[in-house]
Amino acid sequence: MSISSSRCHVSMTKWTPGEFLLDADALAAPLDLPAIFGNDRPVELEIGCGKGTFILARASARPELNLLGIEWAKAYAIYTADRARRAGCESIRMLRTDAGAFVRDFVPDSSIWRVHVYFPDPWPKRRHRRRRLIQPGFVHEVRRILQPGGQFLMVTDHFDYFQQMRNVMEAYRDGFVPVRFPSFTGDEGELVGTNFERKYIAQGRPFFSAAFLRAGGNRQAR
Repeated sequence: MSISSSRCHVSMTKWTPGEFLLDADALAAPLDLPAIFGNDRPVELEIGCGKGTFILARASARPELNLLGIEWAKAYAIYTADRARRAGCESIRMLRTDAGAFVRDFVPDSSIWRVHVYFPDPWPKRRHRRRRLIQPGFVHEVRRILQPGGQFLMVTDHFDYFQQMRNVMEAYRDGFVPVRFPSFTGDEGELVGTNFERKYIAQGRPFFSAAFLRAGGNRQAR
């Protein structure tokens, strides 16, 4: 979830992100993902990494993958990159940038195996809904960057936003096929194991998930 730096309680002075935090201003378009990671392994993209709980767990569970994380809050991007450095997760790279514009302008066609969007900012006020990430233009770009058979995965605790997600995806039914949401954690009641999800479970709050397969291929992400 994107959080303004004024609400971010992580002190940037304590962390050393090193090569795990990419400089968005120094990158050329389109991204050379094999050069960034030093290999040609499949790449998964997480948008809104927060403190990095999911992306670090994913890196540990699937060392054969590369994981690119985008986080708008500068302190959280630095903190997650530092966590990856300290954990020795060489398969993680972080970016502090606007996700929608970056996906549109930098991510190559058919280069991503999964796109993860968990608990994005719901922008609940009606006049702010245009700021929500899941809009037709963004979904068009997700379809473009996903490999055939790749997956687009979303979770939110905001039912109105969930309805918008479903409505937007319905317009792309020729490009996406709904599938069962995969389980990324063995803990009962959890889907992805983010900090927000665990907080909402403890509070008894519901959350809503959606998973879609990028049509056009026989393989399915695992």
